[in-house]
Amino acid sequence: MLTFKKNLINSNFIANLYNIRTAGLKYFGPPIQYEDFQPVERPKLRVMEKVPQYPPNMRPPKMQKRLKLMRGPELIHNTLLHKQYGIIATGGGRLRWGHFEMIRNTIGRKIDVNRMIATWRVPPPWQPLTKKGQGQRMGGGKGAIDHYVTPIKSGRVIVEISGKCEFAEVAPMLKQVAHLLPFKAEAISEDILQERIKMEEQLERSNTNPFTMKYVIQNNLNGCHRWLSPFDHKWFGKYL
Repeated sequence: MLTFKKNLINSNFIANLYNIRTAGLKYFGPPIQYEDFQPVERPKLRVMEKVPQYPPNMRPPKMQKRLKLMRGPELIHNTLLHKQYGIIATGGGRLRWGHFEMIRNTIGRKIDVNRMIATWRVPPPWQPLTKKGQGQRMGGGKGAIDHYVTPIKSGRVIVEISGKCEFAEVAPMLKQVAHLLPFKAEAISEDILQERIKMEEQLERSNTNPFTMKYVIQNNLNGCHRWLSPFDHKWFGKYL
């Protein structure tokens, strides 16, 4: 019994001997150099016009719904110009003037104007939407213009933030704005965007299953052409 206790004490002493806490130097990475940053006169988002400005002798034109303006992927404005941070749409929808004001006020309250710049990447509301008054009968022509919207496609960059800042600083305000938009959107950075593109290319290269959605639709497997829409033939089930 005494031998067992003696061995236990020796083992505890040896264990504590190797677990002695000592002070050391913690390594911090070098700070990011923002050499390309140049301050501007107006770093905050500008106020968007609620109604497009037409010539005084021109009646505001009406327009069809044109849902194709919200369908499919965005092919032009789908990258970050300043290569830093922004909000990108992951689904189609429409922005009203109230949404523009919400974005402007939310970012304007939380942005540091001394080292950050916010930039619009979408035009002001331009597409007219008509609406008839309550209680009217059917017929009588197209209704009057009720308000204007900006159609958004999936992958469109809504707003950008650049300057002397990191993603951890601007992510909370960008996520708050993205959550309040009328369509699915997310806060994103250039690193996340490039990593996502590389991941998609890698998955496409490493895919060993020949029966992809594109192959199934193009070859009409199981008679899928009977219930597919023309948009499935165009984007192969990726976009609505």
